Amino acid sequence: MNWLSRFFTAQPELTPEQAQRLAAWQALPAADLRQSFSQSRYVVVDVETSGLNLVKDHLIAIGAVAVQAGKINFADSLEIVLQQRHASDRDNILIHGIGGTAQEEGVQPVEALLLFLEYLGKSPLIAFHVEFDETMVRRALKSKIGMDLKHPWADLAYIAPALYPDLARQFRALDDWTNYFGIRNYARHNALADALSTAQLFLALSERMAEKAIENYKELQELDKAQRWVNRIS
Repeated sequence: MNWLSRFFTAQPELTPEQAQRLAAWQALPAADLRQSFSQSRYVVVDVETSGLNLVKDHLIAIGAVAVQAGKINFADSLEIVLQQRHASDRDNILIHGIGGTAQEEGVQPVEALLLFLEYLGKSPLIAFHVEFDETMVRRALKSKIGMDLKHPWADLAYIAPALYPDLARQFRALDDWTNYFGIRNYARHNALADALSTAQLFLALSERMAEKAIENYKELQELDKAQRWVNRIS
């Protein structure tokens, strides 16, 4: 490998049709983050990866479901496995259940990521532990499509303890919160199943949001930010 290659990475090559689809997505108007929950569409997302290393591991699957007008829209969901050159190791497969054949026969990565963007539109994103999901999605988009995703995210891992401070010290994981609210997960560590559980958690938290007059996504982001500050100083 030429030493200069360490400083330059090849730019992804999109077909004219793919480039047109990407341009169409980029041209969509941004969502109004101050629009009320009852009038908005949000996309709740979860990912499965080859491991937990944010630098070395890579995206295997995306699961997403929409919350629209304050309800989960089961018909408005996405589950997609990105084609892998080599399947992840056995221990990793045992976690997410996406076998070697399914990985190697998945959707070609550029196509998979374009399908995700088209499904997402410009709807704001919600996840649990956003840093991981956002980093893995952004890295995939950067390496496969050549775009830097700048999109609004809200993190229920901060929002839930902000709404229930008395539970903040004992509840850390998604399972802690879903168990507390009696939310069942039909296939833990399946991207779509985890996205659905996260969406149900979002709705379970909505009553407390209403009590605190949190009525839109922008206010949800502000609550997220405030809790991050509390965590830093406590």
